[in-house]
Amino acid sequence: MKIPFSYSFRNLWTRRFTTALTIAGMALVVFVFAAILMLAEGLQKTLIDTGSFDNVVVIRKAAGSEVQSGVERLQASIVETQPEVAVGTDGKRLLAKELVILIMLPKRGSDKPSNVVIRGISESSMILRPQVKLTEGHMPRPGSSEIIAGQSIAKRFKGGGIGEMLRFAMRDWTVVGKFDAGNTGYASEIWGDADQLMQAFRRPVYSSVIFKLRDSAEFEKVRERIESDPRLTIEALRETRYYEKQSEMMAKFLRILGMTLTIIFSLGAIIGAMITMYAAVANRTGEIGTMRAIGFQRRSILTAFILESLLLGLIGGFIGVFFASFLQLYTISTMNFQTFSELSFSFTLSFDIFYKAMTFSLIMGFVGGVLPAIRASRMDIIEALRES
Repeated sequence: MKIPFSYSFRNLWTRRFTTALTIAGMALVVFVFAAILMLAEGLQKTLIDTGSFDNVVVIRKAAGSEVQSGVERLQASIVETQPEVAVGTDGKRLLAKELVILIMLPKRGSDKPSNVVIRGISESSMILRPQVKLTEGHMPRPGSSEIIAGQSIAKRFKGGGIGEMLRFAMRDWTVVGKFDAGNTGYASEIWGDADQLMQAFRRPVYSSVIFKLRDSAEFEKVRERIESDPRLTIEALRETRYYEKQSEMMAKFLRILGMTLTIIFSLGAIIGAMITMYAAVANRTGEIGTMRAIGFQRRSILTAFILESLLLGLIGGFIGVFFASFLQLYTISTMNFQTFSELSFSFTLSFDIFYKAMTFSLIMGFVGGVLPAIRASRMDIIEALRES
């Protein structure tokens, strides 16, 4: 004989108070677990979305990032002559020689300084990044001390708004425009004329060269030619892969931190579930003995109690993920460990995170309920009826 599903649900409903406390504990753990995964996912998505699959980033070998890279003018010119570089409608090559430097700016409200990326751009920089749109003002004029700011910079840093002025590299720079970069890392950057920035910072070399492929399938061919050229000490990466590598260290740190916190919190939730289920077994000793007397097998009782515990985990998991989903409404900022610059991004909930969170909640429920279920199934019929 099998015990119906409604029996397990009804028993949880009968002990509403203890059931609610156990579910709340599990929901909290799942909330923390999902939040950390969403944080790491949001960081990676922001950086990966920053790049385009058809674009190639050329930096110095072993540099790791544009901030640490240096590409000499001669090397940049050689890259510019590669036949795989796409050509625009105006007949010009879709290639940008750029400079990337970190500066310190104070935040609005707190005056707390933080690293910000200054990017020196070329004529083709905007064309290579269709996700970047100028929303206010105008582009920096070549040869001028004009800059444009991403929406995150304009909102969060002093001097980042249109008409305001920033001072760095011993010069005053006027913000003449603001751009929307969507959910990408460019939103946390300031852009200006590359030649002017190189003069101001006394940098004789570019940080990177970015170009669009004429044919996406030709990437390996151009990469091998560039990296095997004895005149060059540079490497080529697809732009999506480059930004994916920028997020790996930070995302790994967040996941390790999240798993550590989750394991600690989950122990409390599992113990809570175990206490709840042991109390259920103790309060239903006579009921268990009666079920065994009328023909229910040990396996059925074991299954019924494990099902109750899994229900606790399932409901707790849904509640935890439900509340974690609202974190997507918030934008946070942190330092990217690989570029040492501040990056703004949002929590991101994906199906994979939902699946992992629900699986984790069911595991908590199972671990918390398996020992009490085994105890219930092994009860002697006569002793159980005598105790009742």
